[in-house]
Amino acid sequence: MLYITQLIYIKPGKEKVFHEFENHAIPLMEKYTGKLVQRLRPDDAAYVAGEEQKPYEIHIVSFESEEKLQEFFQDETRLQFKHLKDDSVKSILMFRGEKM
Repeated sequence: MLYITQLIYIKPGKEKVFHEFENHAIPLMEKYTGKLVQRLRPDDAAYVAGEEQKPYEIHIVSFESEEKLQEFFQDETRLQFKHLKDDSVKSILMFRGEKM
């Protein structure tokens, strides 16, 4: 099982565009064995310290394999809405790992 943690940084004022992309992309994950383990939106009180700015959202997702993850990334429906992600996301810091 592959686990991915994403710290997602949104362009100012683009939250609604990002949510529109997520409304299409997240349900598609199941088709490729993907599961949304956690979707967090930390507020200022939750942010204790760090060199980087506070992320807009933190996602923890799982997939059976790297192959399934890549299939999800190439899904035709997801790609139709990718412009929304490109328009709204400033950057993503992504970590890959396994459950210990």
